[in-house]
Amino acid sequence: RVGRGAKISASGSAQHRGTGAILNGFRALTHPYFRRLMRTAFHLVLPLALVTAAPCYAQHGLRDTSIVVVPVTLSYAYQIPQGDLSLRFGNNSNIGLSAGVKFKSNYYLGAEGSFIFGNRINDVGMLSQLITDNGDIVDQDGQPAAVLLYERGYTVMLTAGRLMPIVGPNPNSGLLLKLGGGYMRHKVRIETQNNTVPALEGEYLKGYDRLTAGPAGMFFVGYQHLGNNRFINFTFGFEVMIGFTHHLRPYNFDNGKTDDGQRVDGLNGFRFGWTLPLHRNADDRVFYR
Repeated sequence: RVGRGAKISASGSAQHRGTGAILNGFRALTHPYFRRLMRTAFHLVLPLALVTAAPCYAQHGLRDTSIVVVPVTLSYAYQIPQGDLSLRFGNNSNIGLSAGVKFKSNYYLGAEGSFIFGNRINDVGMLSQLITDNGDIVDQDGQPAAVLLYERGYTVMLTAGRLMPIVGPNPNSGLLLKLGGGYMRHKVRIETQNNTVPALEGEYLKGYDRLTAGPAGMFFVGYQHLGNNRFINFTFGFEVMIGFTHHLRPYNFDNGKTDDGQRVDGLNGFRFGWTLPLHRNADDRVFYR
């Protein structure tokens, strides 16, 4: 029944999570939010990064000395919500893309975006007024409707940091510290599958989706590995995101209230990524007169 289906999706039952995890992963890669973030990161960062790296001819090479490197990293993080965010959502997944420039001094400047997705909703009462005495949400024909709730969101950050080559195979690998500032946005995505529920269509959805956004910051501490042969390159570490957000809707349809207070939305998690390092090979030519 629909009401039962809505509660299953909101609480994240084992059966729904099993199939939902696969569907969520595919949807995340094809979602308009993620595609827009990835285009923005490439358009803003890569042109500058490639221009910076183009004239770099190291006297020795990545194996022997610190050089200019343009690391492009695709990553995944499993995150645990903190603060106000934990009242609305459970644990979530996060797919990120970052690009920047690591200079010879081992300082780093870059930009990154991430797509937040999950199916664990803690605020299950948002649709309570639509549930009938039978525990169902009915469609326009009076039939039980399947209503599913998901977490969706994204972050965009400008970052700065430093690489400390105290461990690793070369001076371009080591402990990586990054700080960032930018923007966080998230909401509850409501899907009615093959049913039409008038109260959950079009503009009416905005009264239930809890759209929230605001400035955000991040801190990352981990390890960056750039292999001497260019084939094994990865990053992993612990990441903290904090958003100082506000509710963007005028009021909520379910309780008739306006959530106009300051929120503190936190996400903590472990991130692992595969890195494509762009840099010029060493110029080993010897000139004689």
